[in-house]
Amino acid sequence: MKICITSKGNEPDFDIEPRFGRAPYFIITNTETGEFETKENTAAGATGGAGIQAAQDVAKMQADVLITGNVGPNAYEVLSTAGIEVVTTSGVSVKEAVEQYNKGTLEKVSGPTAKAHAGMGRGQGRGGRK
Repeated sequence: MKICITSKGNEPDFDIEPRFGRAPYFIITNTETGEFETKENTAAGATGGAGIQAAQDVAKMQADVLITGNVGPNAYEVLSTAGIEVVTTSGVSVKEAVEQYNKGTLEKVSGPTAKAHAGMGRGQGRGGRK
């Protein structure tokens, strides 16, 4: 089975990134071999639709499971349609998240865990209000 985990860094010792579409890296592990592979999330810097693009990329990786902090409605729809199980956790490393999943302590989510556009920006004040 292939598990994709959102990560703040390019190694399994880094913490999980809570924002799915804006995660800098995806770390993919094969549960049969125990090997880890890192892929940069090319959608992380997108001006819009990062979650959808990231979800399409995870589907292309043929992941069976996604472990992340939160996933928005559009990304969740793409992942669900692709048959990818989505589970959430936070405050742990990628390795710890995989261990939690293998022990059965993570729950599958049945819908989005974040509102649309929840991972956008950091309040940079670029709106048009005066």
